[in-house]
Amino acid sequence: MIRLKIHPRVLGTQCPPIYPIAFHSKMSHNCLEAMVTGFIYDPKYLEHNTGEGHPECPERLTATLEYLIKLPWFKFLKQLRPKACDIRWIEAVHDTPYIKCVEAACREGKHMLGTSDVGISAQSFDAGLLAAGGALELADQMMREDIQNGFGLIRPPGHHAERSAAMGFCLFNNVAILAKYLQKKHGLDKILILDWDVHHGNGTQHTFYEDPSVLYISLHQYPFYPGTGAASEAGAGAGLGATLNCPMTAGSQDKDYEKTFMKEILPKIRQFKPETVLISAGFDAHVKDPLASICLSTEFFGWMSERMMEIASQFSGGRVLSLLEGGYSLEALPRCVAKHLAVLSGHD
Repeated sequence: MIRLKIHPRVLGTQCPPIYPIAFHSKMSHNCLEAMVTGFIYDPKYLEHNTGEGHPECPERLTATLEYLIKLPWFKFLKQLRPKACDIRWIEAVHDTPYIKCVEAACREGKHMLGTSDVGISAQSFDAGLLAAGGALELADQMMREDIQNGFGLIRPPGHHAERSAAMGFCLFNNVAILAKYLQKKHGLDKILILDWDVHHGNGTQHTFYEDPSVLYISLHQYPFYPGTGAASEAGAGAGLGATLNCPMTAGSQDKDYEKTFMKEILPKIRQFKPETVLISAGFDAHVKDPLASICLSTEFFGWMSERMMEIASQFSGGRVLSLLEGGYSLEALPRCVAKHLAVLSGHD
């Protein structure tokens, strides 16, 4: 048994600061072979203070944990704790001067970085290293076959972070760092990144825009922040065709996303044959999310998760890792994360 620390204040209610969690080494996924799902979290993620009223707030994680720990199957997930990411893996995606700038701004106690939407505090740099480090811990556990798939309940999010710029609530591009790590440390070649956050992952796209070994696919509201993600953005040079943008109009529903999956996304993935599936798992395309105008149901996040599990089973030995990006409804986010985890762990 290990103990998972939880912030004592969740949406104005009191909960135990420490919740005991036991987990079994094996579990069933429907009728498939036994598997283990990893779950990364650290209370230090809550110390990233974005400022009063900021939508990317610590309560996103505490509300989600409060919901998850009440589910009977949550104890069967393998609870993991991250280590701070080695700077060399951050440097695989971000320029060294930028990394030093982030650290200096945080240590100096500044309240924003670059643009006004990137709120920071003295602990934000360390939280950013732990967010990226959580992704790498999932990778190591998966490649050792201690887990088959996993989810990172992490913050700050990452997919907007550019090589030398913070934006869109993001400091370091966690999923891009993860993809580079799997390639350089673990020798994988063909990586799929599916980004279903309601905002286009400009930083991730730009990291791999000329790289044919990473297939980046994004569904997102368009036109919308950050302004990138047109269907015409398909990669460049050797990476031409390895970027697939699926811009969705405001008001799009489950049926519209399903149609896009069946006609565009799944055929593209099957042609690519990924060795690992990575998901930038933003849940802000939910109908109740306050920051966007896409109208997905909670159940549809389960549907998308099922499709990625099928792809992973067919091409990548079941390997799926997903990292939290957006999702700003404190009511909808926990339920969407739970639905996603239920599919990964076989409890859906």
